Amino acid sequence: MTVNRRSFLKRTAAASALFTVLPRQVLGKMGGANNYVAPSDQLTRGIIGVGGIGRSELHFQSDERCRMVALCDVDQNHLDSAVAAAKKSFGETVKAYHDFRELIHDPNVDIVHIATPSHWHGIMAVEAANAGKDILCEKPMTRTIGEGRRVEEAIKRNGRIFRLDTWFRFKDTFYGLGTEVKPLKKLVDSGLLGWPLKVRISGATGFTWKFFWTGKENLEVQPIPKELDYDLWLGPAPYKPYNKHRVHQTFRGYWDYDGGGLGDMGQHYIDPVQYFLGKDDEFPVKVEVDAPQQHPDAVGIWRSITYTYADGCQIILEGEGFESKGKVPYIEGPKGKVYKGFECTIPNVQEIINELPDPAPRQTDFLDCVRSRRQFALNESNGHHSATIVNMGVCALRLNRTLSFDPKTQTFINDDAANRLVFQPMRGEWGKLI
Repeated sequence: MTVNRRSFLKRTAAASALFTVLPRQVLGKMGGANNYVAPSDQLTRGIIGVGGIGRSELHFQSDERCRMVALCDVDQNHLDSAVAAAKKSFGETVKAYHDFRELIHDPNVDIVHIATPSHWHGIMAVEAANAGKDILCEKPMTRTIGEGRRVEEAIKRNGRIFRLDTWFRFKDTFYGLGTEVKPLKKLVDSGLLGWPLKVRISGATGFTWKFFWTGKENLEVQPIPKELDYDLWLGPAPYKPYNKHRVHQTFRGYWDYDGGGLGDMGQHYIDPVQYFLGKDDEFPVKVEVDAPQQHPDAVGIWRSITYTYADGCQIILEGEGFESKGKVPYIEGPKGKVYKGFECTIPNVQEIINELPDPAPRQTDFLDCVRSRRQFALNESNGHHSATIVNMGVCALRLNRTLSFDPKTQTFINDDAANRLVFQPMRGEWGKLI
């Protein structure tokens, strides 16, 4: 799809003139070290993508702290349904957009919530940052390593507040593990387990990789539903004939848009590990895979993926049906092991943990961060690191070989094919936006 920039901006300006919500510029300044949001000022939010997570009870909200004022989707049925739901639930007549750029450039939107398929996250985040918006982005942060670098650069360059929407490093019982991350962090920091550590993310330790999010080969060509702008849904992705399995809830099974269960759940599972290992500023130096040869279009299954850091620490992912047998530790070190439910081989570990200092406090209220301009705890930098771990695994899986990674250049060592997956070509003019 080709959109003339001048005509696009003209349309945007004309549309914004019709709005009745008082623009942010009148109420308070945002962005940069000396800018602020007035404490009494109500923030506003727009959601891009309202067919799935964007319509979830967790996110489809409008209240006195942050008012939902705009929605965007390329599926007209999704958009119409969401607009009607906003009117019914909140009494809000929200602005409806078809093109995400029009929502991003709406002067009445403070926060852009990106809830689209993963292949759009990088472009939309960079566009929003350049437009002076703060950003809430669903996981994975980006579909490729290179896009993650561009997002991090854009956020920093524009002085924006960025939140990646995965929360297990902060709170809640960590999936099937049966414990929060906080006691794990305290134990690891204490050194009682020794070093280096090995972390196993597996069905045996409480985690499943949702292998039902695999793709289908040899898809038949189907007519495009009239309500769906399939060209804009694809956006930067290579053109493939329409089949309903490519879009909406099942898009995760195709390399062009995501990376199956690994791409979708990986950052949920791996980000807390990165945090309690103290690796927020590090990348693994090697990734190994044990998997069948992957189809060039459809994501398949895998047996194991192993990441190794320069200091010897490892993160091991075990696929569904290929888990280690017996009682398997979640964390294993030379001096001790931790199992599901915080069962530990170290005697009296709970008493010890209770006496240890808590981890350093973190900024975990996103709206407060937007107001104060303080960086959110899971942001463009540590979020890029955990997304890169996931995407390193995706690259190794697609190529079905071990890859060595240079943390300084964020590229693979002596592997041209792998590096072509770091910065992947984008269709049409979309690559110019990132």
